Amino acid sequence: MSMFKWEVVDPKPGEAVAPHQRLAWGKTVGLGAQHVVAMFGATFVFPIIMGLNANLAIMMSGIATICFLLIVGGKVPSYLGTSASFVGGATAIYTYSGSGGPGGPADVTGAILVAGVVLAIVGVIIHYLGAGAVNAVLPPVVTGAVVMLIGFNLAPVATATYMPSDPWVAIITMTAVILMAVGLRGFIGRIAIFLGLIFGYVVSWIFDGIFGKTSLPLPSSADPGPHNRVDWSGVTGADWFGFPKHTADGLVGNQTLANNLDAVGWHTPAFSVTFVLLVLPAVIALIAENVGHVKAVSEMTGADLDPVMGRAVAADGVGTVIASAVGGSPTTTYAENIGVMAATRVYSTAAYFVAAIVAILLGLIPKFGAIVNATPPAVLGGITLVLYGMIGLLGAKIWKENGVNFANPVNLVPISAGIILAIGNGSLKFTDNFILSGIALGTLVVVLGYHLARLVAPRTDDEGAIISVGGTGTSVEDHAAPHRHGDHKH
Repeated sequence: MSMFKWEVVDPKPGEAVAPHQRLAWGKTVGLGAQHVVAMFGATFVFPIIMGLNANLAIMMSGIATICFLLIVGGKVPSYLGTSASFVGGATAIYTYSGSGGPGGPADVTGAILVAGVVLAIVGVIIHYLGAGAVNAVLPPVVTGAVVMLIGFNLAPVATATYMPSDPWVAIITMTAVILMAVGLRGFIGRIAIFLGLIFGYVVSWIFDGIFGKTSLPLPSSADPGPHNRVDWSGVTGADWFGFPKHTADGLVGNQTLANNLDAVGWHTPAFSVTFVLLVLPAVIALIAENVGHVKAVSEMTGADLDPVMGRAVAADGVGTVIASAVGGSPTTTYAENIGVMAATRVYSTAAYFVAAIVAILLGLIPKFGAIVNATPPAVLGGITLVLYGMIGLLGAKIWKENGVNFANPVNLVPISAGIILAIGNGSLKFTDNFILSGIALGTLVVVLGYHLARLVAPRTDDEGAIISVGGTGTSVEDHAAPHRHGDHKH
């Protein structure tokens, strides 16, 4: 059956709606709108943090989702929203201190495009060799470490870039996000980040009214002079309908972060080997994320989706290539939308097509993008304090769900070294034009160090020279076997 000819059903209470089925169009449109709200917050928050255009990100997420559904033949209901995995790489590009200096938005999207190509190639490999091939190269101990170091490497961005513009607004916003994420239930609890952004926006506006202008530093300027926390000068002049404008020339480094986002729009990517290497570690996180999400959808729908696992990963790569080719944000399958399916038991791909179309239309409203771009930096500071920590702890979640044994020095030693290199933003200079640092260097040590350790480790129950608290004597082979990689949820 064609994916554009869904079987119309009227399910009984509690009865599931399969991907090839749909409800009446009125209900389907309502479900599609719900999917838009679910992906909405994160899909436009992450572009801001990466110094990219939120309108373009929303629009391209819709286009990427349609491409994804076509590539998987409608068998994997999923929405491709903006990926958080590339935030670290983007920050590394904006703050790069090697020869040539920091990069700009075009360098970020160029590096992301190459990463999308690599992800698509990995998807093809998975399609022909199976997910076991990926698990052999990137077992849970490695993928968990990469996810963790990506999140924790970003700590200075939250505390030193965004938070100084108003530490009290940042802490109040952070507290609100924590309380809403824990205290709210169901769908509302899933969009706590989005609600926190709105709350912080309002708090900043109230602070402007009570305390007046502030002279605290902005990400783009250490001495900006007296200014309002909320500046809507760019909103009033923005059009109600139109395509995002072209990125201004000459934007580099922190000029693209906060308060200068109105200068970022569509653009063609620029390519640099150095910047590509700063971003490539995110591919490892995306592989783990995609495989986990497909497994989750498979469990919910009761369908065997292993045969289309590779196509799903490749489709995510293709979506990222298409989005970044015009200056948009990288994409990934969204757990938020998987959560909506779990709550509604409606897995119809028709709802995702509706969501994609709505997202494309939203991307054509420049005034909406101007409001997003005017988000006070301190609000982003409060959100990222939570968000970056959550990304890091997702790595620990992968370890826990896959029973990784850190009493085994093969797991403990190389992983420890790589994580500290990334968090401490260590660097290694190869040439004047090529320096590996932070996330890229940490990932390299984690991946290569782990496999080197496995090669030299004795094939016995000896845990090695390092004494580990709680050692169990687990052998190296315990972690060479296939793992429950799909247990990871975003």
